[in-house]
Amino acid sequence: MTKQKQAQLKKAVMPYAKSQTKTSIIQLLNTIVPFFLLWFLAYQALSVSFWLSLPFSILAAGFMIRSFIIFHDCAHGSFFKNKKLNNFFGTFTGVITHFAYDRWKTEHAMHHATSGNLDKRGIGDIWVMTVKEYEEASKWKKLQYRLYRNPIVMFGLGPLHLFLSANRFNRKAAKRKERLNTHLITLILIAIYLTIGFTLGWHVLLMVQLPIIYIAGMAGIWLFYVQHQFEDSYFENESEWDFVKAAVDGSSYYKLPKWLEWMTGSIGYHHVHHLAPRVPNYHLEEAHANTPPLHQATTITLKTSLESIKFRLFDEDHKKFITFKDLKQRVAQGNMKHSASTR
Repeated sequence: MTKQKQAQLKKAVMPYAKSQTKTSIIQLLNTIVPFFLLWFLAYQALSVSFWLSLPFSILAAGFMIRSFIIFHDCAHGSFFKNKKLNNFFGTFTGVITHFAYDRWKTEHAMHHATSGNLDKRGIGDIWVMTVKEYEEASKWKKLQYRLYRNPIVMFGLGPLHLFLSANRFNRKAAKRKERLNTHLITLILIAIYLTIGFTLGWHVLLMVQLPIIYIAGMAGIWLFYVQHQFEDSYFENESEWDFVKAAVDGSSYYKLPKWLEWMTGSIGYHHVHHLAPRVPNYHLEEAHANTPPLHQATTITLKTSLESIKFRLFDEDHKKFITFKDLKQRVAQGNMKHSASTR
């Protein structure tokens, strides 16, 4: 894709980079209200049975994910035209989702500015090692990486890390406003948890709140993971890296059933979002449909997305992700060729 065509592509999606106050308010109402209603129903059902309560918790987790999409749009300044409204509702939904708004906004901006750039990894993204880096790494670092990329660790322990650690502390380089926002959200959460524990019972936190945040956390990590970790995803060194190619070729179009697309705030149109972060979630589908060049983005479905679990390392030579098994076979073949050549 030439620079001229890239510029035309970015220009084509700009008409959709406009928030609509009415639509945003409706989305707040059809997301936040159902979340609290389902939480209440889960609590009420708990007096009968945990298993009657759990379905309400699962549904509430879905609306927690949808709340995160609002949080996400506020961080991009795309949910409302007014900056103060974005920051207010970003912090409000940050409490619901347990994310530190200002901290995440800063790190996520870095993710957008460096996605797919091999020389600028490490902030706001999934840890990716190249084949060469892995081969040259120490045994300890290899073990760390294998544990990190293990699905049980990533999706099982990952939510706990997000909620209890990653979003409860500030970055070293954080400015005062960011630090205060992180502490504010954490203090509000502590107050909420103590109130629930002392008034409704500590078992409610364990049997209602924990399933909600844990299920939402697993699903959220999965969505973030799968939309950049597909076989032919885009990664290049700084000298070759290109923002538009990173957006269109390095972000997938996650084609979900309509009800899941609605629940996840159309984040499946991730290629559109990376190309134009100021497009609010409720315009992503339209921007994709009316911009034919975007249709070339890698399309994955619920079924095909499961394949991404096996990908572990990025092969710079072949520009694709490979598995640890692929690497092992490659090493074995290399050893056989070396052995044959020395006979």
